[in-house]
Amino acid sequence: MPLTLLDIILLAVMLISGILAMVRGFMREVLSIVSWVAAALLTLYAFPRLKPEAMKYVSNELVASGLVVGGVFIGSLLIVSLITIKISDMILDSRIGALDRTMGFLFGLARGLVIVVVAFLFFVWLVPERSQPEWVKNAKSRVVLENSGKALMSMLPDDPEGWYRKLKQKKDGEEAPADTPPADPARPRGANVTSPTVTGSVNRSAANDEQRGYAREDRQGMQQLLDATQKRR
Repeated sequence: MPLTLLDIILLAVMLISGILAMVRGFMREVLSIVSWVAAALLTLYAFPRLKPEAMKYVSNELVASGLVVGGVFIGSLLIVSLITIKISDMILDSRIGALDRTMGFLFGLARGLVIVVVAFLFFVWLVPERSQPEWVKNAKSRVVLENSGKALMSMLPDDPEGWYRKLKQKKDGEEAPADTPPADPARPRGANVTSPTVTGSVNRSAANDEQRGYAREDRQGMQQLLDATQKRR
């Protein structure tokens, strides 16, 4: 079976990626990824601290946020990239330069394969199998792309949204200030707490009942005294 267009695309992408990585070197390819990650982390760290300062000069919150994110990310990426380029050039000029280029070529081949696998997964997700062209159905590399796609998907969490929500809740819980007053250890959990207002009302009610009791006894005593006086007469 001859090669189809999908096979040619896979070979071309892998070959171009491998040659570019070989020219740049393995360490530069790895450090370039590190540069992007470092720039993203620096942006996340600096954004909440620099946004209030940007709001002093830009009234629009969206524009201020965009300026902070773009400025910090691009600036940090340029600085880190300059450092990584110096390091990679030193390695290429050293005795292990040939090894670095060879490993870079292998890294580029793997990167090209991952790029085509991700594109193939999106294509299969968007286009039903019955609507796919023949050069995709009959490609020799289809089995490799499918197996690589399954392996790549197995590395991802089953529920990315739920996983991110749990991670965010955990982070918020760790950063939440402990301003809740501690419970009284002498009082068991679930015990009813009587407010001073309710206690005062109960005391006043009891006092009124006691006073009414005393008044009733006085009236009875006076009535008995009057009856006794009338009998004597």
